[in-house]
Amino acid sequence: MTRSLSGLFKRIVIVGNGPVRPGVAHAIDSADIVIRFNEAVIIPELTGSKTDILFLMNSGKSMQARLETPSYWQEPFVRDAKEIILPYHPSIVRQYHPRPNLLSRLKGRKADWTAETLKKVQALGKKTTVLSAEFYYETCRILDISTSDFSKIFPSSGVLAIRYVIETLGTDSTRVEFCGFSWQGWKRHSWGNEQHWVDEQIQQGRIFPLV
Repeated sequence: MTRSLSGLFKRIVIVGNGPVRPGVAHAIDSADIVIRFNEAVIIPELTGSKTDILFLMNSGKSMQARLETPSYWQEPFVRDAKEIILPYHPSIVRQYHPRPNLLSRLKGRKADWTAETLKKVQALGKKTTVLSAEFYYETCRILDISTSDFSKIFPSSGVLAIRYVIETLGTDSTRVEFCGFSWQGWKRHSWGNEQHWVDEQIQQGRIFPLV
């Protein structure tokens, strides 16, 4: 049976995989909804351990590795998640994400693992959501990513999650908080523009750093 999240949420905390300052574990675990990513960092006394929604990158060799690793699906952050959200619509992956070279394809690699991931997650009895292509394009517009750069620069799953939570799960009475975001890493993300957009959301009172 598929479990789903329902109700009005007073606090939602989005936990990235970057450094988390000491002393916030209880604040994370006491939230109504906790959102984490991919290979979530779980150190209970530092990051808390609660996971309600897992954003799971559905393209590239990292997703292939998860699908081929049975122990990944037994990790607490996967086991406890009630919903798994795939941030990249398969049409986006097909059109813009880098394709493996010929040798890699002969070894079974490909860009899009959406179908296999959905099959695996649904077999675990979890709700699944794939963010729409329209949501992706609008996020690119917000981040000033031009159409000519769609095959070079991609919104991170972190910024897609933040926008999704603000616009979909949050209400006027919901406090959305975040931690564990360093705004650095893969060169194909526009980290400066993402951080600038999040700073604007903070100024508008739509999201708050967890301190």
